[in-house]
Amino acid sequence: MSGEKFTREEIKRKIRKLKKLEVKIRFNNFGFSQDDICEKSKNIRLVWDDFFDLNDCCKKKVKYSLYTLLNMDKDELKEVISEFFLNVYFIYYKENGFLNAGLYDPSLLAQFGLPYNADREAIKKRFRELAKKYHPDTGSDSTKFIELMENYKKLLDE
Repeated sequence: MSGEKFTREEIKRKIRKLKKLEVKIRFNNFGFSQDDICEKSKNIRLVWDDFFDLNDCCKKKVKYSLYTLLNMDKDELKEVISEFFLNVYFIYYKENGFLNAGLYDPSLLAQFGLPYNADREAIKKRFRELAKKYHPDTGSDSTKFIELMENYKKLLDE
């Protein structure tokens, strides 16, 4: 039902489960013991770490703080979870060398201001808009333009 919200405890429980699922997805398929998985996940940055902070006062820069999550309805939360899993599987596929041509780095798409499910045409269109905005001939900073060009190349080369 749209508009319905979760309690603080429900949100924390659900989001913590996502962390366990990410670890299981990324490390469980290689015959590691549970101790190996826990140790390996400590040394590798998880997508979860960049997405969520469940502390009452947000101590780190993440995409979704506890406060933000509490203000979402169930449909919005479903979108966040879908976005999270897309990022998890993108990293998993990248780490294991089997990315398909239609999957783009969600973090680069976000830098372009595009949704995680943007296609090649949307990327090209947004690039052209940003290139006009950040081109040095329009008085913009050349480092931003160079960064834009590098990110665009990364997106199209994947």
